[in-house]
Amino acid sequence: MLLLQQLSNGVMLGSVYVTVAVAFTLTIGVLNFLNFTIPTLFMLSGMAAWALTKWGLPFGLSAPLPWPVALLIAIVVTIAASLLVERFTFRYMKTKYGDATEHAIPLVSSLGFLLITENMIRIGYGTDPQRMAAVSWDTTIDLGGILLRVPQLTSLVVAFVIVAGLNWVLKQSRVGRGLRAIAENPDAANILGVDSKRLVPVIFMLTGLLCGLAGILFALNYGEVSPGMGEEIGSKAIAGMVIGGLGSIWGAVLGGLLIGIAEMLTIHFFGADTVQVVVWGLLLLALFVRPQGLLGHHSIGKGKL
Repeated sequence: MLLLQQLSNGVMLGSVYVTVAVAFTLTIGVLNFLNFTIPTLFMLSGMAAWALTKWGLPFGLSAPLPWPVALLIAIVVTIAASLLVERFTFRYMKTKYGDATEHAIPLVSSLGFLLITENMIRIGYGTDPQRMAAVSWDTTIDLGGILLRVPQLTSLVVAFVIVAGLNWVLKQSRVGRGLRAIAENPDAANILGVDSKRLVPVIFMLTGLLCGLAGILFALNYGEVSPGMGEEIGSKAIAGMVIGGLGSIWGAVLGGLLIGIAEMLTIHFFGADTVQVVVWGLLLLALFVRPQGLLGHHSIGKGKL
């Protein structure tokens, strides 16, 4: 029974990795851009939700907000931040330097955004973990002896609904067909009349939405946030994305769940100190044996959405 409980916990934890891994996959699959701000967006969502429930709006504009309102505002803030990243670390650099940099400058500038934002939040709120205000009702469900928390179940369901919806949008909608055309060949897409300047921000909006949801669900699940929370989640989401298959949304789902299960089983059998060894060991093993990932294509990376 204890092992089943750990497997269940692993799936629940994996749902957070899934959401963040899909965010990474979107930007890599469409833009061939490893967006280093994704862990920061994840952290920003959690910290904003905590600050709004504890202090209210900035400059004393309100009393502490009820957590549903705070969570909604936190998601909006995260989407806005993601659009700022698009405007100043991707579009501006692409406009100024074109393809000559092969995305190197946008990548480095996104890394700069990550470090600046994290350190500003550390200066404002300190480095210590902060406790989220708990909801007033019992959030635990006993399912045949396996304890499940409602926020964890919500996180899992939301992750799959988002991925299924995103998959439908990419396959069936006009916006999705445009994004897939950009992913396959941006120059050919422009010749065919696809307006990449209008569609690329959609990717960043979806990225902000995914990170915002992941951040607040993580905060509700574990009741704790910190300025460094994005780094660990982001690195494991990247591992899940690579194991599942670069550029494959369903690969990101599979990889994220595998990483979550592997982490919980590792803690159960060997202790928390060995988690990083196992996770990155699985990543290296996947790169040696199947570099395209479990659900990836023969050509690694871009244009496989």
